Amino acid sequence: MKIISDIEPMRALVNRAKAAGKVVGLVPTLGGLHEGHFSLIDRARRECDVVMVSIFLNPTQFGPGEDLDAYPRKPEADHAGCESRGVDAVFAPDAEAMYATGGLTQITISQLSQTLCGRSRPTHFPGVCTVVAKLFNIIPAHRAYFGAKDYQQALIIKQMVADLNFPIEIVVCPTVREPDGLAMSSRNANLSAAEREQAPALHAALLLAADTIHKTHPPADEVIAAIVAHLSARAPDGQIDYVQIVDPATLADVERTGRPVLVALAVKFGKARLIDNMLVDGASANP
Repeated sequence: MKIISDIEPMRALVNRAKAAGKVVGLVPTLGGLHEGHFSLIDRARRECDVVMVSIFLNPTQFGPGEDLDAYPRKPEADHAGCESRGVDAVFAPDAEAMYATGGLTQITISQLSQTLCGRSRPTHFPGVCTVVAKLFNIIPAHRAYFGAKDYQQALIIKQMVADLNFPIEIVVCPTVREPDGLAMSSRNANLSAAEREQAPALHAALLLAADTIHKTHPPADEVIAAIVAHLSARAPDGQIDYVQIVDPATLADVERTGRPVLVALAVKFGKARLIDNMLVDGASANP
């Protein structure tokens, strides 16, 4: 497995693979790899001839006072994990390489980035879109793999790819969870023992919401109130950032739940901000 830190050698490696007729897959990450990331790598390995993983803790997607400094960094373990999963090359640049020209250009996706996480993190998605666009230019893969836990991010990147005519397929893979339901996240490492015990309440709240929606199709605000009550009781150390029920395609808030909806939430435990979501088809009966 190659570990490459400079842009031109990385681009040249990908272009050689494509010239040889190979299908190239890319898994973009911030590092701090866990089984959720490895599930993306495994999917790419099954579907592509060559698999590239980018590991870059992108500073421009973290706002003032956010957890950039606390984000888990474990490059040796990340590289070993990639090698064990059959990754062909890791692109591990530093910020100086990625933003050598000053970083004056930024990509903003309107509407989709102004709700959910975008409400409390207004600089986050412009940072994400810009660095992902840069990665797509440096590593011009055929497919890029993202996790459904970051539903809003995946939807925004799909929109960017369509709007800017990137010749790449975006593949969204299922959320990988711990046995108790907690969505796997690099930020889980920053939870205290008490916070880790409370964190599965996020997934439990989504399951409660899905069951309620399937049974009675209540107004969205009633479901949101039930989720907030559940989190307040089961995760008292958590600070709720948002609980929303939105249209899965537009991310616009909905009033009724007798239709397909996305139930999404974010809760902060100390330094760790956790997100989770669930697609619920309120038009179908509960099995």
